Amino acid sequence: MAQYVQRETYLRQLIDRKDNGEVKIITGPRRSGKSWLLNRIYKDYLLQTGVAEDHIIIVSFDTDDEEENGDLTDRQALKSYLYSRITTNEPYYIILDEVQEVEGFEKIVNGLNEKDNIDVYITGSNSHFLSSDIKTIFRGRGDEVRVWPFSFREFCTNREEPVSELWKEYYTYGGMPGLLSQRTPEQKVAYLQRLWNKTYLDDVVERHHVKNREALSALADALCSSIGSLTNPNRIANVMKSVQKVKIDQETVANYISYLEEAFLFEGAMRFNIKGNKYYESIKKYYAVDIGLRNAKLNFRQQEITHIMENVIYNELRMQGFAVDVGVVESREMRDGKMQYIQYEIDFIATNGMEKYYIQSAFALDTEEKRQQELNSLRKIGDSFRKIVIVGNDIAEYTDDNGIRYMGLIQFLLSSL
Repeated sequence: MAQYVQRETYLRQLIDRKDNGEVKIITGPRRSGKSWLLNRIYKDYLLQTGVAEDHIIIVSFDTDDEEENGDLTDRQALKSYLYSRITTNEPYYIILDEVQEVEGFEKIVNGLNEKDNIDVYITGSNSHFLSSDIKTIFRGRGDEVRVWPFSFREFCTNREEPVSELWKEYYTYGGMPGLLSQRTPEQKVAYLQRLWNKTYLDDVVERHHVKNREALSALADALCSSIGSLTNPNRIANVMKSVQKVKIDQETVANYISYLEEAFLFEGAMRFNIKGNKYYESIKKYYAVDIGLRNAKLNFRQQEITHIMENVIYNELRMQGFAVDVGVVESREMRDGKMQYIQYEIDFIATNGMEKYYIQSAFALDTEEKRQQELNSLRKIGDSFRKIVIVGNDIAEYTDDNGIRYMGLIQFLLSSL
């Protein structure tokens, strides 16, 4: 098999879901590798397990395939084409790439999925069909696999440079798979900026009929500038007015943020009061799906390693399958001669089933004051779930007397919790 990044985590998820009677829905931002995962990696796997090549039917709706006749974005034409290819009762594997381009695709997908010998896989680059009505659309038989750009572990595959050099490249340009064919820094920058200007923003504008493209782009800049900071639409609108001189109301900001999230370009982490056991609905921290895309949107002007590190940690936790919130612990303490409620911030609360971790991102613990600042938040929690401090420098992993685990960033990125 050719030497390329195997994306073993996602391949395993597909293998585990093979022939399970559900529609496999592979989502993620455009150019994150969804098509390659299915059309090359998973297809190779199917062929190796004995599936005949003509029983693997692939239709890509954002490319023009010379072997296909007619406009297959037309629902009836697509239906006729697919069923003309299914000629026996043996198993068939149907892959529909960027299927959201087909209006009314749901009926075709559900019809195919009803056949005992058909296993259906679809990809999409927006969450239009993954909203709260997914159970209705796919009759409770949709199974999502979320694909991200390369993790740092994937990024290091087949590379021989020192890991410290790879890390510098990763936190600058990120993990978009298309960067593998870009040789120079100038080419990498141009590629990432083309994605923003010619793919992502154009797609959002077209899909949601956005009238003010400049305001949408300015909002993306604002989100990129504020990664890891607590914010809300009203605050963002005020920043855009004062800093970027863009007049935009709170409601429009909220709509534009949802469009960018639906395109899988950003995620908002909700703030959770740990002791109060409640969410703050109106405030979130936003993180870019890829740190290189974030840097490119800002023309590589804001390279604050602490914020970049926090964003990379968030993405790694999500890639490992964790749901991630940001936390706050309230403690009633004596300050300035009177009792006050003091809030201590927890960078991440990562949960996956019965597993839960409290995680602090600390680029450096170079002073005792900084060390105590990070530890106070974790000590105030008061429960027995595991607590981790991830530091920017390379250290030997250890656990202190309070049961708090310390590990280096590179160690965290190259392993699993």
